[in-house]
Amino acid sequence: MSDTPQPDNWRISEWFPALDATTHKRLTTYHEELHKFNRTLNLVSSKTLAFDDVIHFADSILACQAINEADPKMSEVYDFGSGNGFPGMVYAILYPHVKVILLDSDQRKCEFLKHLTTALSITNVQVKCAQVESLPAGSVDRCMARGFASISKAILIARKVVKTGGVFYHLKSDGWSAEVGEIPTQLCSSWSPALVKEYKLPIGPIKFAVVKTDKIG
Repeated sequence: MSDTPQPDNWRISEWFPALDATTHKRLTTYHEELHKFNRTLNLVSSKTLAFDDVIHFADSILACQAINEADPKMSEVYDFGSGNGFPGMVYAILYPHVKVILLDSDQRKCEFLKHLTTALSITNVQVKCAQVESLPAGSVDRCMARGFASISKAILIARKVVKTGGVFYHLKSDGWSAEVGEIPTQLCSSWSPALVKEYKLPIGPIKFAVVKTDKIG
């Protein structure tokens, strides 16, 4: 297999053969709907569409698996800034027993997420069109984000809505350690960062990571 992505490749069944048929069908439908709606909504960069199976879907699958392994009893999770559904919709597909709240402030993208929920016949997803800061204080126990903000900015935005004892999972590239090092001292008194897992995509040498910040105060 060539490591050079070809246009409109879809290799998820090859890379993740252990996933069941329903999961594969939902991921394939998601892929098709993403291509259809990206023309008008700019859900992901058009430059990534030719290899979205690896850069968006495989990345989200591997990250979601890492989160589930680290937090198997999680029953509800927010996906902050979930305009295109990554990683929250993928988490909902993989783990239908977990309630996933997709949160975004863009009304048009929220309509896409609602459409996607129907197209996938998935029942454990709720779409909320709102800013993170507008959520009630201490209302979030578990949350995740991909491409939302730097770790410092993300935990600053979420500082009031995530309750003490809650966890924020951040999907990051190989520069995650620099982001952790940039967390201001005053935020470290309320949040404790740690690496959950580093992983490589099915093709390519670059490492990606899931980093968590525990709300400790």
